[in-house]
Amino acid sequence: MVKKSGTNKAAAKAAKKERAAQKTTRKEKKKASKTSNPEDDDDEDLESILDKIRREWEEAHTVTEEVAEGPPSRRANATLTACPNGNHLWSIGGEFFSEDGKAYFYNDVFRYSPEKNEWRKFISPTCPGPRSAHSVVASPVGGGKLFLFGGEFSSLFQNSFHHYRDLWVFDIPTHSWERIETKIRPSARSGHRMALWKHYIVLFGGFYDPGYRTQYLNDTWLFDTQEYKWKQIEFKESDRKPSPRSGFSFLPSSEGIVLYGGYCKEYVKGKRPVGVILDDTWLLRITLDPTTATPTFKWEKRRVPSSAHVPSPRAGATMALWSTRGMGVMFGGVTDVERDEEGMESVFWADLYGYHLENSKWTSIHLRRPKKVGTGKKKQIRSAITDTADPEDSDNEDGKTGPSQTKTTCPEQDVDDPNLTKPTARYNAMLAVLRNTLYIYGGILERGSREYTLDDFYTLQLDKLDKYTCLRSMSTVIPEDVESSSGDESDSDTDSHNEDDGNTDEDHDETLSDIKSRVAKVKKSQKQEVEIGDGNKSPSSDEEPVVAADLRTQASAFMSASAQNAGRSTEDILSTPAPGETLAMFYARSREYWAQKAHARGAIDNRGKQLRRDGFGLAEERYAEYKPILEEVEKILAEAGLDEKEMREVGRDAGAGPSDGQSRNRR
Repeated sequence: MVKKSGTNKAAAKAAKKERAAQKTTRKEKKKASKTSNPEDDDDEDLESILDKIRREWEEAHTVTEEVAEGPPSRRANATLTACPNGNHLWSIGGEFFSEDGKAYFYNDVFRYSPEKNEWRKFISPTCPGPRSAHSVVASPVGGGKLFLFGGEFSSLFQNSFHHYRDLWVFDIPTHSWERIETKIRPSARSGHRMALWKHYIVLFGGFYDPGYRTQYLNDTWLFDTQEYKWKQIEFKESDRKPSPRSGFSFLPSSEGIVLYGGYCKEYVKGKRPVGVILDDTWLLRITLDPTTATPTFKWEKRRVPSSAHVPSPRAGATMALWSTRGMGVMFGGVTDVERDEEGMESVFWADLYGYHLENSKWTSIHLRRPKKVGTGKKKQIRSAITDTADPEDSDNEDGKTGPSQTKTTCPEQDVDDPNLTKPTARYNAMLAVLRNTLYIYGGILERGSREYTLDDFYTLQLDKLDKYTCLRSMSTVIPEDVESSSGDESDSDTDSHNEDDGNTDEDHDETLSDIKSRVAKVKKSQKQEVEIGDGNKSPSSDEEPVVAADLRTQASAFMSASAQNAGRSTEDILSTPAPGETLAMFYARSREYWAQKAHARGAIDNRGKQLRRDGFGLAEERYAEYKPILEEVEKILAEAGLDEKEMREVGRDAGAGPSDGQSRNRR
């Protein structure tokens, strides 16, 4: 028994040793296997790296989609593009300038669905930067794509300005953006136009503003959407071609691209820039080589047709393509005409024209009156509804702000007259034609010295021309007779204040140059008063009323001189802050003037941001010189019962001067 038990123990020990040896062997084999096959680990690492890249890409390209309450917010110089493969409109970017001189730029993407009357907003982490005055063209390839190039952007107070030269493509099926990087590409610009001809994108013109003067361009570029390459189209010096311009119409036809109109500024040394409205028409004829399919280009100037239907020259009235009829459709615009020696007067349009691309003929498009049924009935009359009203009456019962409507009985107006449905006259409206429907969104309208950015939305069936349909009414309140409200009343208020202060009529005749010297005297006297005191002792109480009275006299004279804009030079108006005007508002309206001053004062080597900083510094110094006077003016206006908003309006009216057609939106 004992001998058997010992044998079992020995066998158990031997089995245990054998299992341990086998375990050691397996470990060594596994280790050797790992050493001999490092690719296995690399495969595992590569898979994790690719998975991480995929997840990061998805996070960066995740697009959020939300239903918007309505069209985009008030903005100008955005794009409105018809979808190449579907029944949608696409709106991208834009800008808005608030009443206090602040600039807001957008990079959001909106889609409008007519059958649902629905706007949707798409937000993507990867997208172009905020911009305006860019150009977008649509291509049907790959389910539909939108190509975007260029545009402009500025800081909040416009003391820093930037032009883009990047190219982006928006894939409509996936709602995602992709930036196209190329070594050769057009220079930075705004206000240019692009058009698609076959699979080529043609780009022309635009402007570039380095800070002290606007430079207009007339170069032509070609982008191949198949090879994703830019190429500049070269012409001989002897070849005719359009002059530099921006804000023109650029529409494709079977023969090539048709260019119409535009805007530019003429710079003459010693004189202020003059805006020029262009009304010439050109055809960029494109022919393909039958063997190599290489395109060749030639500019041909078209004759002005001798027809009564040719529209008057105007800015801010580019055309939208009505492809089913081979026609460009133009709406609105603005024309600056000489009023008298005091300045210019702006005429705004709400008319509609068609331009036949093939035979170069203009058509005046009018709404069709409905046929009358029966002749024995009396004509129905309706009240004419205006879209302007007193701002104080703009609040409705629901608590929402909007334009009040004033009804005026006009017995001669027929209730069925389709012209009563016309949108308000404007320029820079965003146009697009989808199928046979024209869409009009927003635009700009001026009243007196102020610009109003609109946000109403209209449609018109071009194949019926029965009436305009308003899909969203205007939320902007535009006061009527702005110019008259700032004339006699402000003068009478100034007179009453001068009588109270014991001023004579001679104070009213004081020029701004006289006031400038008196401002310097006041600053000098204030400095001397401080120096007279011992140590930190304040000036004597006997001297304070003298300075205060002198300041009140100068403030009254300043208000009178500012109100008399007709007798002031453009330089005086631009270089002098106005009553109620903040530094931001002052610099916003005179930015180009101060940049030119900085350029002339030795900052020749400075460009771009540095030049604008120098210009802003000069404007800030000038504003500081007038600050004591401006503060006293604000006291006078407050005593007259004006609130802060009304003071700003006084500042805008006094600082604007005569209209000279130099609005930045007409570039």
